[in-house]
Amino acid sequence: MSVARPIRLAFTLISRKAWAGGYNYQLNLFNALAKYCPGAIAPVVFAGETHDSDDLDLMRQVDAVEVVPSPQFDRPAVAALLPTLFAQDRGAISSFRSHKIDAVWENARFFGWRSPYPTVAWIPDLQHRQLPHLFSSKAWRRREIGFQLQVLSGRTIVLSSLSAERHCRAYYPRTKGRTAVVKFASEPSPELLRLDPVQVLQKHDLPSTYFYLPNQFWRHKNHKIVLDALAMLSQRGIHPVVIASGGRDPNEPECLDEIVREAADRGLAQQFRYLGMIPLSEVYALLRASTALINPSRFEGWSTTVEEAKSFGVPMILSNIDVHLEQADNKALYFQPDDPQGLADHLQSFTKPAFVIRDMNKELGERVRQFAGSFVFTIERVLLKR
Repeated sequence: MSVARPIRLAFTLISRKAWAGGYNYQLNLFNALAKYCPGAIAPVVFAGETHDSDDLDLMRQVDAVEVVPSPQFDRPAVAALLPTLFAQDRGAISSFRSHKIDAVWENARFFGWRSPYPTVAWIPDLQHRQLPHLFSSKAWRRREIGFQLQVLSGRTIVLSSLSAERHCRAYYPRTKGRTAVVKFASEPSPELLRLDPVQVLQKHDLPSTYFYLPNQFWRHKNHKIVLDALAMLSQRGIHPVVIASGGRDPNEPECLDEIVREAADRGLAQQFRYLGMIPLSEVYALLRASTALINPSRFEGWSTTVEEAKSFGVPMILSNIDVHLEQADNKALYFQPDDPQGLADHLQSFTKPAFVIRDMNKELGERVRQFAGSFVFTIERVLLKR
C-alpha cells in the first residue's frame, strides 16, 4: 500500500488522569515527530466528548496534530466486546473513514480483527503476566483477551524496551517476526518549561531541597518502600523530604489513601509530601530542581519518569528491575525493590545537596531524533506490507 505523505495515523487519546505516563508518551511523541520528522506523519487524535479539555488543549498546540472529539470514543466498557462479535469496531472505523485515516495506532482499544486499516498495536508492558497477583481476575482476563486478540489478528506489535520484547515473545510466540522496539525519549515543549521552579515550591510551601517521586499511585509503583526508607533515616537523625505527585489507580483507588494515611501514622507527613495530580508544567519544574528522582517501581515497560529525568540530567535512584537497567545503565543508583535499607543509604548519600535548576542536556536532541525516526520507520514498514 502506498500513501502520499504525510501519513494520517489515528490515535485514541490516553487520559492523563487514567494514565499519566501514557498521556505523556503521546504528547512527547507528537512533539518529536513535529520537530524531527516534519511532514512524515500527521497524528489524528480521536477523543471522547467527555475527555478533559486541558488534555486536548495541550495536544492541539503541537504542529500537525488534529484532535477529533467524537461520541464513538465515549463508549461504555461493555461495548469493548463489540469488535470481537462483529469483526470490527464500526463506530470507530466510520470515524476513521470520514477523517481519511491511512493507518491506526492501537493501544488499549481493539478495533476488530477485520479492521480495514493497517494497524500497529502498542503493548507498553506485560505486567499482568509478570505480576498477576496485582490484578483482579476480571482485570487480568480483560487485559489478556485484549492482547491475545491483537496477536491473533496479525498486528505488528510495538514495544518500548528490549525487556518487554523478550517477555512478549516468551508469552506470545506467535508474535515472532512481528515485533518492533521503539524506545521512547522525552523532550518537553518549551511551553511546559516556562514555570519558575522557585515559584512552584513557594506555591506548595515546599523546601528547596527534596527528592521527587512523580509516579501514579498504583500498587506496583511500590511507594511503601519509600516510607520504610524514610523511617529508617529518621532513626539515624536524618530527615530528607520526598515530594510525591500523581493520581489514583482507577482500579484500586484506595491505594493512594493507604499510603498517605500510613505516612501520617508513622510521623512522616512532613517528609512525604503528596501534592495530588498537578499540572504537567509543575511536574517538570519540580523535576528540574530536585536533588534526585526516585522510581521504586516493581515493574515498568519503559519508565516515563526515568526518561524525563535523563532529559534534564537529574540524578536517579531506581529499583534494579531489568528495564531500569536498560534505560539508565550506569547513570543511576540502584536498589532492590524489597530493600528499604538500600534505598535509605542512597538517599543519605546526597549530603547537603545544592539547589540547582537544570536545563535539557545536550545529548537529548539526538536521542529524540532516533525515537521519532524509529517510529516513522515502523509505521512505514507496516504500510508497505499492506
